[in-house]
Amino acid sequence: MLRDRSALSRRSVLAGLLAGAATPVLATAPLRSPRPPARPASAQIAALAPEAGAARSVPTGALSAVLERAGLTGDTTVIAVDAETGAVIEEHRADLRVPPASTAKALTTMYALQTLGTEFRFTTRVETGAGARIENGTLRGDLVLRGGGDPTLQTDHLARLAAELVERGLRRIEGRFIVDDQALPAIEQIDPEQPVAAGYNPGIAGLNLNFNRVYFGWEVANGRAQLSMDARSDREVPPVSVIGIEAVSRDLPVYTYASRGGRERWTVAASALNQSGSRWLPVRRPAAYAGDVFRMLLAARGCQLPEPRLQSVPAGQILAEHRSETLPGVLRDMLRYSTNITAECAGLAATLRQGRAVQGLAPSAARLNAWVAERYGASGLALQDHSGLAEASRVSVRSMASYLVAARREGILPGLLRDHQMRDANGRPQTNHPVEVRAKTGTLDFVSALAGYAQPRGGRPIAFAIVSADLPRRESTRSEESERPAGARAWTGRARTLQQDLIERWAGLHG
Repeated sequence: MLRDRSALSRRSVLAGLLAGAATPVLATAPLRSPRPPARPASAQIAALAPEAGAARSVPTGALSAVLERAGLTGDTTVIAVDAETGAVIEEHRADLRVPPASTAKALTTMYALQTLGTEFRFTTRVETGAGARIENGTLRGDLVLRGGGDPTLQTDHLARLAAELVERGLRRIEGRFIVDDQALPAIEQIDPEQPVAAGYNPGIAGLNLNFNRVYFGWEVANGRAQLSMDARSDREVPPVSVIGIEAVSRDLPVYTYASRGGRERWTVAASALNQSGSRWLPVRRPAAYAGDVFRMLLAARGCQLPEPRLQSVPAGQILAEHRSETLPGVLRDMLRYSTNITAECAGLAATLRQGRAVQGLAPSAARLNAWVAERYGASGLALQDHSGLAEASRVSVRSMASYLVAARREGILPGLLRDHQMRDANGRPQTNHPVEVRAKTGTLDFVSALAGYAQPRGGRPIAFAIVSADLPRRESTRSEESERPAGARAWTGRARTLQQDLIERWAGLHG
């Protein structure tokens, strides 16, 4: 285990959480930044103490009957343990290895925090090239935009950097405009098996922007669609020149993608553009995208740059910089909104901090697997990435529960996990439910997972992990054009109902 001056304590993490408790208003395209929808923040950070309300009932019947009643196809594997002692309360096929989906982010969280430290921030800088200087508004030399791997960088942040350069008097440069994205390895997409237009599956680089998504809008008038691409945020709508899209006369596929000559090229089926609309599409060449947007932002402020060149260069004089939130706040949002790019950037940064040279997600995830086994005694993990998006990742719920018990003793992870809302028979949030749950969900088509902590009122805390997976059905629908295959929504609904039934059952058994 690596420890340095930024080693963790429960107090330092909670202080960071409280300092960053004001979460930005989140996106709904087209007018806001491309962040996933917000959920309500918890009023408390670390405590698991539900309000008074309806009493818990002691369950009757066998676990097998509960699982059968759920009506789920495929396999379901579950375990509940005493969160303090690790003693098993109930289990079913707990050693079956299944995809964890986004519950993997709970593992990445402590890997990143313990390795990088609570004070770590991702930093994006604008620098001069070696020997360059500004004279009478002209930079005599190169201008460098250097990424620090920040997965949360947005257009408004770049706009502030551009404004700061103009305030310093910069109007033009005589040299090159260099984009250095070498802080992290360049990865074209997290999981090649995902639908081509899935915005949750972008590329990754040392310089990222808008969660590596580009805004695609279309306005339909008189039977014709006008298409546009931009990198909009709350205050800025810069156009994008390195990514284009055109409508093609066809029905399927709805989208195609290609990268040629340094440009990303999309096509969309004209038959899908019947009325005006918008969506975010994934960016596969993030550094080129960010450099292009920064150039447009400076041009709008009267400072002209040449086209960006992707290159690694030595550090120069810092002209302006943007620093992300401290890592606890970044990871808290990652767990709340399940942002895949944040998990991957944090995981890669942690592996690189350990002195491991990696060129892809799988080797970095292998280090995560080993680290969790070494530190928390949770062996047998086989993650292929840090977000859980790759279907090939495998865990057992027994290993996940072992990790949750060990991580809880540090007093950090429960406060980072979001409140998991329990619901009544009509699906409405139940604010006075006798069990409070903090957990991470995970969803792929025909895979549904939930892992975390449950605190029955007046009872002992429980650590649990639940995964339902119908992998043959997932495989059979892989070629479907839809990003949500037929039957997947109903299947996931049944899986989530089962998850609540199990938590209530375990609270009754152990409370």
